[in-house]
Amino acid sequence: MNKRPPGPAARDSQGSGRPAIHAAGLSVVRGGRTVVDDLTFDVPAGSVTGLLGPSGCGKSTLMRALVGTQAKVTGTLDVLGRPAGSAPLRARVGYVTQDPSVYGDLTARQNLDYYAAVLGIPRRERSGMVDRALNDVDLTSHADSLTANLSGGQHSRVSLAVALLGTPELLVLDEPTVGLDPVLRRDLWNLFHRLASERGTTLLISSHVMDEADRCQNLLLMRSGRLLAADSPAALRARTHTDSVEGAFLHLVDEARRAETAAS
Repeated sequence: MNKRPPGPAARDSQGSGRPAIHAAGLSVVRGGRTVVDDLTFDVPAGSVTGLLGPSGCGKSTLMRALVGTQAKVTGTLDVLGRPAGSAPLRARVGYVTQDPSVYGDLTARQNLDYYAAVLGIPRRERSGMVDRALNDVDLTSHADSLTANLSGGQHSRVSLAVALLGTPELLVLDEPTVGLDPVLRRDLWNLFHRLASERGTTLLISSHVMDEADRCQNLLLMRSGRLLAADSPAALRARTHTDSVEGAFLHLVDEARRAETAAS
């Protein structure tokens, strides 16, 4: 993979100690129901942060709020020093949803070239950026295959390659490794850490699989729209006197339930 220094904003954030993401009193109401409830947290710049919790706890809603596609968001939510969803952030934030957003009747390379044009990347720069993104996700040998003919894991990697176009300073990845084989999961996590260490990219990666927690430098643990904890895996294990992040999560759930019962 080609090494590339972090962009100016990433360097500024790391040098100043300013977080890549800052949320305070963040809430989202959808269909009359509060699905994200009064979250306050920071995501350090240049880190790999996991957003973990069971399905339906609000992870995807929070990610949509971060990239500016979620309605009825209240509170403070700053991304790379700007309000989430601001126009200048569009080229600085990469977002991969759970459902692939690429075209099956185009090759992997054609998909990337199309999205590079949508992003406004000058034609003279597109080829190099497309080649680099394909190399990053190890798809160079399948670059000219129709996306519809690729395996599920390769299909997901095309979506990730699209998000890597333009060297985004923040990558928001919604369950990118779910359903993949162990080797591909390992390779993607290695890529995530290289992006953080070599390019200064900040990554926020959601998962409902607790055994992925120890692959992260920092964790946000969610349950029922609320934040149970924000800390490193080691600190969470030490705080709860447990041997695993799953054990820590269960301990925190029980703790929250006791507090709810005492308050009712």
